[in-house]
Amino acid sequence: MASWLPETLFEIVGQGPAPSKDYYQLLVTRSQVIFRWWKVSLRSEYRSAKPGEAKDTHEEFLENSHLQVQIALIFGARVLDYVFNLCEGKFDFLERLSDNLLLSIISYLDLEDIARLSQTSRRFAKLCMSDELWEKIVHSCCDTITPDMRALAKDMGWRQMFFTNKLQLQRQIRKRKQKQGSHRTSHL
Repeated sequence: MASWLPETLFEIVGQGPAPSKDYYQLLVTRSQVIFRWWKVSLRSEYRSAKPGEAKDTHEEFLENSHLQVQIALIFGARVLDYVFNLCEGKFDFLERLSDNLLLSIISYLDLEDIARLSQTSRRFAKLCMSDELWEKIVHSCCDTITPDMRALAKDMGWRQMFFTNKLQLQRQIRKRKQKQGSHRTSHL
């Protein structure tokens, strides 16, 4: 397993399916799958129940159908599939990169590829729509960013600015300057 991976690969917490009030935690580390539970009940026979814990190595987990069923019931089939992949050494290394590094990489993609990437996950959608990304893209396309352009981008957003044609941008910068000029003279 890659040594730069964090000790905790995945963690999720949740409540059991209704009518249960029990609380569960699933933790996948580099070497183990840890499943913890806390019984929550008003019934007197469960009040003294202590929290429980099951620990399996990745290999043991892949053979433990009882634990797999519990995880699927509580957290769903997608989580179970993801845990299976982790235990089999199949990691999504791209998801583990920092946002700043991903933004730098994404800024080199074609617009069509950025649009496609934005549809792959919530995280990539957020990154592909972020002002930081579009500021990088505008900087890579424009020779000079004037203070007026920067101020306009602050108001309208870098993405909107990128997709606005030059004439419209010049008109909006002029309007913005006129507003600021009339706003200053009215306060004098």
